[in-house]
Amino acid sequence: MTDASHDVVAIGNAIVDVLAQAEDTFIADEGMNKGSMQLIFSAEDADALYAKMGPGHEISGGSAANTVAGIAALGGKCGFIGQVADDELGQIFAHDIRAVGIDYTTEARPGDPTTARCMIFVTPDGQRTMNTFLGASQYLPETALDRDLIAGGAILYLEGYLWDPEEPRRAMRTAIEVSRKAGRRVAFTLSDVFCIERHGDDFRKLLSDGLIDILFANENEILALCQTDDLDAAIDRAAKEVPLLVVTRSEKGALAVKDGERVTVAAEPVDKVVDTTGAGDLFAAGFLHGQAQGRSVKDSLRMGAICAAEVISHYGARPEVDLKKLMAEKVG
Repeated sequence: MTDASHDVVAIGNAIVDVLAQAEDTFIADEGMNKGSMQLIFSAEDADALYAKMGPGHEISGGSAANTVAGIAALGGKCGFIGQVADDELGQIFAHDIRAVGIDYTTEARPGDPTTARCMIFVTPDGQRTMNTFLGASQYLPETALDRDLIAGGAILYLEGYLWDPEEPRRAMRTAIEVSRKAGRRVAFTLSDVFCIERHGDDFRKLLSDGLIDILFANENEILALCQTDDLDAAIDRAAKEVPLLVVTRSEKGALAVKDGERVTVAAEPVDKVVDTTGAGDLFAAGFLHGQAQGRSVKDSLRMGAICAAEVISHYGARPEVDLKKLMAEKVG
């Protein structure tokens, strides 16, 4: 196996996030499930909801893209593969991700649909309710894969959100083959309970076939994956299927299981939770960066907790402080 050219190469939705504050009553009146994510299937519905948003912040996002942006901020070398359209939002996304030092070579797709966008409503308690129009991102073809980039990544990171559309699902299966053939590790995040409800059998087969080396989940996701209401039972069951299981538990911290050994860390304290958008994405960034550096599971968990705490202290899913300096002060 040759030396890796990149620490992490991610494949995910290429999305521009639009964040705005909203009251709980607005969330209820619009029939949204607070704190979760729902898909918008038509451009017309997306435009109608966007028109109801208050003043917002626009920033390039997408779960896996946020993660590699965090890793890049920590000093890691990353690549990203994701589909945008040949439009203004697509240009914004490409500029933003390259500007933080991430290798991004996916060619823009001409014509409709437009570049994906996620409208995020942040309630006074900091919870974010996401409404995603996947647009061009759901048309990522196998031909768009940069196989040399994938083979050169020490860790291939895939997001469950992108498993929903058929075309990128085929592309990600091919990417797994390329990565494993190159002797690399494959990490997968379950992303959301709705992804498991739609594709749980697929996810469980990926695990049982030994295709995933690192699995990320939160409490609700691991329960849904293992089809139980018993958290400890779910963790034990999933840990038998994957070499390294990572479960985030919000204010209760996080845990990992490797070779039957469970390791836990407390949540990093924050003065005020402003916006939980990207908390899981940045946790994965800290953890994966630690793993790429050869650090222990304990240190990797702590790094994840530190990154998550930073991102929930402000609006948006990208770090606003010097993460390398912050990590040096807190972990060394």
